[in-house]
Amino acid sequence: MSQTVASWMTRDVLTVIPAMPLSEAVQLLVDRQISGLPVVNDTGKLVGVLSESDLMWREKGLDEPPYMIFLGGVIFFQNPATYDRNLHKTLGQTVGEVMTPHVVSIDADTTLPEAARIMHDKKIHRLPVVDKNHHPIGIITQSDIVRAIAAV
Repeated sequence: MSQTVASWMTRDVLTVIPAMPLSEAVQLLVDRQISGLPVVNDTGKLVGVLSESDLMWREKGLDEPPYMIFLGGVIFFQNPATYDRNLHKTLGQTVGEVMTPHVVSIDADTTLPEAARIMHDKKIHRLPVVDKNHHPIGIITQSDIVRAIAAV
């Protein structure tokens, strides 16, 4: 029988709220030497994740979406809503403006192989672990799974 996430996850998970100034959240990442933070609403429910990848938008800058002018109208080759979302990430001043919403999460009974498959398939580095009310109770990272593999 495979080990579960509960055996390897970090239990004392630090969370932030969407209204937190981005500068404070960035300082937490640096001070705690972590690469991501679960974002919770005022009831403690998981609503997103702020990761180093989200912060790269600020440094990378925003590319203008490809478009063509045809018969006096503009035809975008990408969804303009995607450009708008990326613009908010680039210019955002709060965690909520920059975070990744609609986060994949798992429960503590998920097996390590299943957690590894989800991370690989979704190309993510961490998975918040939530209880039945969708409140974060831990976080499992790729590094945690590698530690579990090494312990075998």
